[in-house]
Amino acid sequence: MTPDPATPAPDAESGAGLPDDQEPSDDDENDESSQQNATKRKRPFWRDLAVIVIAALVLTILLKAFVVQVFSIPSGSMENTLLPGDRILVNKMVYRFRSIERGDIVVFSGSGSWDPPTPAPSLWDRVTGLVGIAGPGTDYVKRVIGVPGDHVVCCNAAGQVTVNGVALSESSYVYPGAAPSQIRFNITVPPGRLWVMGDNRADSDDSRYRVGDPGGGTIPESAVVGRAFVIVWPLSRIGDLPIPNTFQQPALRAAAATAAAPPAAVGGGVAALSGGVLFWRRRRS
Repeated sequence: MTPDPATPAPDAESGAGLPDDQEPSDDDENDESSQQNATKRKRPFWRDLAVIVIAALVLTILLKAFVVQVFSIPSGSMENTLLPGDRILVNKMVYRFRSIERGDIVVFSGSGSWDPPTPAPSLWDRVTGLVGIAGPGTDYVKRVIGVPGDHVVCCNAAGQVTVNGVALSESSYVYPGAAPSQIRFNITVPPGRLWVMGDNRADSDDSRYRVGDPGGGTIPESAVVGRAFVIVWPLSRIGDLPIPNTFQQPALRAAAATAAAPPAAVGGGVAALSGGVLFWRRRRS
């Protein structure tokens, strides 16, 4: 029988004329589409790793620049509170919210204060310093003994350091068996400056040895990097660094408030007290 010319021939590519069990199914087409999309979405591992490393580096730099930084203790000037090789965390934000207090352990830059100004660091030094591989060599760690306006003296009849006439009981942090100071001093801390000393008084280069320098041995508050608040290494020495109780004495705080009061206010108070006593005596007479 001759085929009708008007009837189109079966199209092999379109699947026409194939048995039902050989026709392409919708499920097969969906699987192929899903595989293609998954291949397009999958990224190389190295690219994900690079993103993670860059994000971690940026976070580290921001934390170190503005929040907290790790410092290594290079010497024994703060023994036994801090030992050589200890790693401490320094809070760089705390003094944005409160003033520097007596008893704080602070890290400060000696460049331009105790040491000659250092040349500008190279680009490599800046980068390694930011990521914590290396750090500047002019940083010091000491304990604050006197804040602006304090009268700091060594020593009273008992051999104790006094602040505004109040004796400090330093046995909890000064190196065992060491005297509070073998060097005599008598200074009123200028505005904007601090009197600092190491806890190992016999082996500490601190304010006592720099009384001939500008500022009388004190350091500028602007040189303070931050407050050391915890030891993080080695594991056997992990612990916080609180302010010793002797700096919380009510008498010390009262003496400091009196020393900081303007002369007119103190004089006015004395005058008012004298006037009250005179009036009371007149009434009794």
